[in-house]
Amino acid sequence: MDRTGTGGRETQAPGAGRSGGEDGRTRVTVFVALAANMVIAVAKILGGLYSGSPALLSEAAHSVADSFNEVFLLVALRRSKRAPDAAHPFGYGKERYFWSLLAAVGIFVMGGCFSFFQGIEAIRSGGSETRTGYLMGLAVLGVALLAEGTSLVRALHQVHGQARRTGHGFLRQLRRGEDPALRTVLAEDSTAVLGVLTAIAGLSLHMVTGSVLWEGWASLGIGALLVYVAYGLGRDAREQLIGEAVDPELRQAILAHLDGQPEVDTVTALLTMRLGLDSTLLAARIDLVPGLDSEEVEVVSERIKDSVEQRWPSVDRVFLDITDASQEDRARARGARQRGATGDRD
Repeated sequence: MDRTGTGGRETQAPGAGRSGGEDGRTRVTVFVALAANMVIAVAKILGGLYSGSPALLSEAAHSVADSFNEVFLLVALRRSKRAPDAAHPFGYGKERYFWSLLAAVGIFVMGGCFSFFQGIEAIRSGGSETRTGYLMGLAVLGVALLAEGTSLVRALHQVHGQARRTGHGFLRQLRRGEDPALRTVLAEDSTAVLGVLTAIAGLSLHMVTGSVLWEGWASLGIGALLVYVAYGLGRDAREQLIGEAVDPELRQAILAHLDGQPEVDTVTALLTMRLGLDSTLLAARIDLVPGLDSEEVEVVSERIKDSVEQRWPSVDRVFLDITDASQEDRARARGARQRGATGDRD
């Protein structure tokens, strides 16, 4: 006999359960980064054109790319909050990952490629050497370092607050990086600080030695750094867009919770997929203990779903398939428990 009970209540927009304060803090962090990058980009462009510094122009391209990316992130924050509709019944939570992917492409194209171009051109053709230009470039980079550092501190402060609220350590929260907007700002600001330091080093060595090769190599270094960061951000966004499972620790906790229900005999399959920052789809195939009639099965199914959603509010799309487990199903479930059920492989 196949007893099927599925569920997935109509809920609010994915992410609407996420504290408005957290999204507000992320929005402020993005605005701070956008304001810093726009001011710095103008200063770097003017300083780079005046001094003829390829390293400074590379950093200008970096800041322009970051400014566009912050706009993408602000769009993502707004669009991902839309409620589910007929065309998108699971909501728009993955909008954040799509716009984060575009931000990664922007870093690669506008930042990395232009920096490589500037570096190659500097090494090939040489550059201007005026003390006024050097001083102008170093002054602009000094101001940029202060502004980028301020934006980075703001982003790190938000991560520290998240770690305190979730009970995780700072480093663990930093590695988790579930919010793509905050993760992108952190990556951009960290890269910006390293890029400015690299540009200062290249410009200073150019001033001391008179060889523009130092700035050319600094530009290539900035380009390589930007390409590396763009690849990392793009890879993370790709994993989320194609449907990434929850982390193994959470999956194990949910599995243990289902196994612990008195009416559950065996959990034969447990599949999860993140739909957004605070929206997760859970599909489980379970075998109940014998002797329950159809009405009892429905009541038990609803109670189990309620218990999951109450314990883990982000797991807001719960579907249970109530079915009789075969001996093979039971053996596979036991094997998964013995292996520690390290992933959604059922």
